Amino acid sequence: MGVLNVTPDSFSDGGVHLQPGAAATAGWRMLDDGAAIVDVGGESTRPGSEGVPLEEELRRVVPVLESLHGAPISIDTAKAEVARRALELDAELVNDVTALRGDPDLAEVVAESGAYLCLMHMRGEPRTMQQNPTYDDVASEVAAFLEERLRFAVAEGIREDRVALDPGIGFGKTVQQNFELVRRLDVLTALGRPVLVGLSRKSSLGRILGDPTATTGSLAASIAGAVAAYERGATILRAHDVREHVEALTVAAAVTG
Repeated sequence: MGVLNVTPDSFSDGGVHLQPGAAATAGWRMLDDGAAIVDVGGESTRPGSEGVPLEEELRRVVPVLESLHGAPISIDTAKAEVARRALELDAELVNDVTALRGDPDLAEVVAESGAYLCLMHMRGEPRTMQQNPTYDDVASEVAAFLEERLRFAVAEGIREDRVALDPGIGFGKTVQQNFELVRRLDVLTALGRPVLVGLSRKSSLGRILGDPTATTGSLAASIAGAVAAYERGATILRAHDVREHVEALTVAAAVTG
């Protein structure tokens, strides 16, 4: 899954793809580089970020979605109206960091469209999620949350075989908790749904390498994290640097057979 942030303030690539033309060019390049799907988002969810109004999010993403017509696209949003418009423009998947808790109308939009859905775990909200996150058992608690949200989605009419789960690396977790989630990914894969992992450029990668104030991680560290997640059962790897991740994961797949 290629990451295409159409925002001025995302943690790693804020502003790079803010112009629709640049974003569309980047999206097609990701597909040429081997992405299976491109994840378009118009609202930053980096730690400490504030939300944006519906009209602004639509203004950012709609021209990009129109320019990527015919491509496999997911929409990274928690707003029902943004998802509805994206699905009308042939997006295939709704990637919701709130796991259907942010907008009471989103579940109905997904159910009626028959689209795919990714439910992510987040402690709190982006503005507050990194303020001393604590867990007794992070993997078990994240799994229990995602299992409950999966049951909710199915009760709302969304087909279970259309749902993927995301432990939310960096969303309300410490560095150690992020790596524990990847190490114990079997607790999540046991739920029987595809698991998405997004370690790409996350600050935990920089901090584990010795920089306690890092806000991003390197490409090499991102690839190492993606391969480790793949080897532990992740089905979808969300990445900014598509070609390099595709090459590394192709080799990992060849080794594992």
